[in-house]
Amino acid sequence: MAEREIPYKIYLEESELPTSWYNMRADMKNKPAPLLNPGTLQPMQASELEAVFCEELVKQELDNDHAEIAIPQEILDFYKMYRPSPLVRAYFLEKQLDTPAKIYYKFEGNNTSGSHKLNSAIAQAYYAKKQGLKGVTTETGAGQWGTALSMACSFFGLDCKVYMVKVSYEQKPFRREVMRTYGASVTPSPSETTQIGKKILAEHPGTTGSLGCAISEAVEVAVGTEGYRYVLGSVLNQVLLHQSVIGLETKAALDKYGIKPDMIIGCAGGGSNLGGLIAPFMGEKLRGEADYRIIAVEPASCPSFTRGRYAYDFCDTGMVCPLAKMYTLGCDFIPAPNHAGGLRYHGMSSTLSQLYADGFMEATSVKQTDVFEAAEQFARVEGILPAPESSHAIRVAIDEALKCKETGEAKTIVFGLTGTGYFDMVAYEKFHDGKMSDYIPTDEELEQSWAKLPKV
Repeated sequence: MAEREIPYKIYLEESELPTSWYNMRADMKNKPAPLLNPGTLQPMQASELEAVFCEELVKQELDNDHAEIAIPQEILDFYKMYRPSPLVRAYFLEKQLDTPAKIYYKFEGNNTSGSHKLNSAIAQAYYAKKQGLKGVTTETGAGQWGTALSMACSFFGLDCKVYMVKVSYEQKPFRREVMRTYGASVTPSPSETTQIGKKILAEHPGTTGSLGCAISEAVEVAVGTEGYRYVLGSVLNQVLLHQSVIGLETKAALDKYGIKPDMIIGCAGGGSNLGGLIAPFMGEKLRGEADYRIIAVEPASCPSFTRGRYAYDFCDTGMVCPLAKMYTLGCDFIPAPNHAGGLRYHGMSSTLSQLYADGFMEATSVKQTDVFEAAEQFARVEGILPAPESSHAIRVAIDEALKCKETGEAKTIVFGLTGTGYFDMVAYEKFHDGKMSDYIPTDEELEQSWAKLPKV
């Protein structure tokens, strides 16, 4: 097929929307280590997890065997409002870079939440409603997840309590107002409204917060409020499962035109976007059917993969959640208030951590100023203002395309454009005014955090 026959945007038909999620764990020979009860250090049982999570989501969380899990019709109907999302050929970026590389991006910002987070939010809200719950609690970093969950809860008539990382709460007031528009209550974290929040504030006066702090508060409220459960926007297997629609659509669109990518690039915070984007490609790699170069991109200020320790750690700062084996900077690690709020989690998905440990993917970290240079470059030629999180993937996609320019190789690059950056203008302002800094934690800081890792 001639190159110019490939359209700028490849759309699937509504009838081509995936009807099942794909569970990577089913094809992994080395399964991720189980979640542990922090008191007994024994694998968490379904009955224990059901005190925190919805029953059906617990089944998905513990499922290591079923590769395909059917998407309920009610969720499919909701997906059809904004899915399938487009796979875009970045012709203008290629031209500006003067590269022989072919660059594609999967755009997930075509819904009010502005990101991919709605794919899992609507699923989790559906299962909560099906269970007969009154509402759910959650945390949010940059605000995309909180926005998506507030939308989903509004759709199903559920109450939604959001604990938003304090620095994002202050920097992104309009994201907060979108959540409130959809009926959610939004509390800056850490707060004085929970025992764990008070404890964290006493130990870290003036802290700007972290996802680990917000998780602790949301879990405390969920466990202590009748008819509520906690839901999470990343890290867990159930979330990666729901997000697999991203990769399944991406692969179907590429297959339509006989395109096989050489590399797939995704930003990595807790792992939801990355895990969803790479899912079917990783499945082929795990089964020995095909090979791809898969690259996780994280901020240098919160480098879980590239500088983290692969160990059991608490999923939250308050140490009330189960222990997960993951690449971690330590649950007590509070990242600098950089502007990729969705990438400020101290650890990484256990599923992705196992794949990384086994050599099925690689990782790199990038500095914030380099990320925003790439974001601006992309916005000026491709017409989309990207979220800071997405721009980590853009940075590395540009770097890889420039390497192709040097070598003359016409490699095919696919990256995930997780969402738009219209609520991130404080960050763009600081970049343009030269007030953005590149904080990188020292080895000493990380060692202090790792010293508190649980003895497992």
